[in-house]
Amino acid sequence: MSGSQGKFGGRRTTIYDIAQIAGASPSAVSAILNGSWKKRRIAESTAKRVIEIAESEGYARNLQASALRSDRSNVIGMIMPKYDNRYFGAIAEQFEAKARARGLFPVITCTERNPEFEVAAAREMIGYRVDCIIATGATDPDRITRTAAAAGIRTLNLDLPGREAPSVISDNYSGARDLALLLLDKIGPTRGPLLFLGGRGSDHNTAERIRGVRDAHEARGLVIPDSHVLTCGYASYKAQRALDTLAFDVPAALFVNSTISLEGVARWMRSKGQTRPFGCFDWDPFAALLEENVGMVKQDVTALVSTIFDRLDDPPGQADVTQIPCILCTE
Repeated sequence: MSGSQGKFGGRRTTIYDIAQIAGASPSAVSAILNGSWKKRRIAESTAKRVIEIAESEGYARNLQASALRSDRSNVIGMIMPKYDNRYFGAIAEQFEAKARARGLFPVITCTERNPEFEVAAAREMIGYRVDCIIATGATDPDRITRTAAAAGIRTLNLDLPGREAPSVISDNYSGARDLALLLLDKIGPTRGPLLFLGGRGSDHNTAERIRGVRDAHEARGLVIPDSHVLTCGYASYKAQRALDTLAFDVPAALFVNSTISLEGVARWMRSKGQTRPFGCFDWDPFAALLEENVGMVKQDVTALVSTIFDRLDDPPGQADVTQIPCILCTE
């Protein structure tokens, strides 16, 4: 544990100095200053006295010690699934800006869409007494909510919904339906159905997008068979492999379920010397310049992040879901 310049002959104050003044053991002082004093069943009065001594002696406070005095750490955490596309990068950037504008310190960690990593990240944030955890695109948001609730910490869900905490998500159904209609009208009714490619069928967002695509086909008098819905994951190589191993001719147009999957589609088109009109549920300014692009669905990150921060001001309540409209980009 590092110290600061204090009154002990010009040398830095240490936990041993504080322990001597407080009449406590060095291990107890260390537990108080690193925030684990409750687990050690140290009296709150002792913890407060140690922190007051540490401050008066010029000992450097850490975040947990500051939190003890105010019952707030002014730290807000975000659990992020990936950093590999513009959408999540934009969420992270705006999360940090919104947090700082509120006088909060933002902490972000990437959990690789791994539910065990998610819970481990939540536990680490709890150890730092964050005021709130925002679970973004979490594989198991309800497990994160239960873990945090046991420590008295609030959670909110962003991008993917949960059943046990308020959620703010994109209107995936309407965005997908509008994009699919645009694609079908581009190629004409006799050249359907589309091929849906990418994502995970177990994800709420992918399921809602598939529902939107199916309803778009129905609106044009078409049916999209199950064989044309390939939820092969988000990795680009999986999208390319799915097209390479398709048991039938690649359809006239593609509905691509992320810009990461679109990378695989672009590689497939270049490797095969073939082109297909595509629409993508996600937006990237470079991908939008591809000549095969018909339209891209841009999720409104500004509205998503602003709305989730607005929920911080609401008293804890029911686990409702707020849906934010998407933007259909055709240029």
